[in-house]
Amino acid sequence: METNFAVNGRDVDFKLLKPLHERNIKFKTHVGFRKIVASIKAIGLIEPLSVYQENGHYIILDGYLRYTACHELEIESVPCMVYSDKQAYTFNKNVNRLSAFQEMRMLRKSLESIDEPTIAQAFGMKSIRYRLAPTLLKQLHADVVKAFKENLIGKLCAKELVDVALERQQEIMQEMIRAGDFSPSFCRALVIQTPESQRNKKRIYRKAWADDDNKKKDMVSQLEHAEQQHDFYAALYRQYSTDLMKLIFYVRKLLSNERVQQHLTTKHPDILARFKEVVFESPGQ
Repeated sequence: METNFAVNGRDVDFKLLKPLHERNIKFKTHVGFRKIVASIKAIGLIEPLSVYQENGHYIILDGYLRYTACHELEIESVPCMVYSDKQAYTFNKNVNRLSAFQEMRMLRKSLESIDEPTIAQAFGMKSIRYRLAPTLLKQLHADVVKAFKENLIGKLCAKELVDVALERQQEIMQEMIRAGDFSPSFCRALVIQTPESQRNKKRIYRKAWADDDNKKKDMVSQLEHAEQQHDFYAALYRQYSTDLMKLIFYVRKLLSNERVQQHLTTKHPDILARFKEVVFESPGQ
């Protein structure tokens, strides 16, 4: 189906811009906003606002923080993508943000042509050195690196896993997948549980987590909760499998009766179809 709307880019006088909805945001403490201000101040506005024209004004569909940042920086003319009407613009609520690995790769690529202080200023930070993590990937098991690249785990988890040997990293990764919990706190709990023989001998520890009674108690509690969850779902699945096998046996015996099958065919074909699904399409059949 064709869409009949026009989009064109132009510089719009700031005074003509008008937000679609006002937002109650504490800009002075809003981290994202401060980064946008720093970025625009350092390299200009890269992503135009999305607007549509109405009653002599340009109504902002997307880019309220950028608009507010331009106001703070007293920018008089703002680049915009002008839509013919607000119905033509589709808000993208499912934008895939950069993973920690993608961010690292992007920053390293940027360093080939831009110096570090300029990049840090554009991001509104004092330094980007900690985000580059130059030796992090070299200290991780291949399975962990893969999970990190696929954004299954974040940088905090990756840094926690450096504290243990490669084989133990793989075990912890498998445990996190089994439990369906990829949080840094759960990862840290598994690291703490690791025996001394499986720890990273080259790692220098500032403070042993196990020496902190409160943190140790919290980690043990999380481990116990994960174990209880696993035991509960494992038992539930075993009971489900048993009940399913009993049901298959009963339904198969029922369908082997010609009179029952004829009755269902004539009177209840939908039920017969369901019974056949139970017998012939259940896992393991």
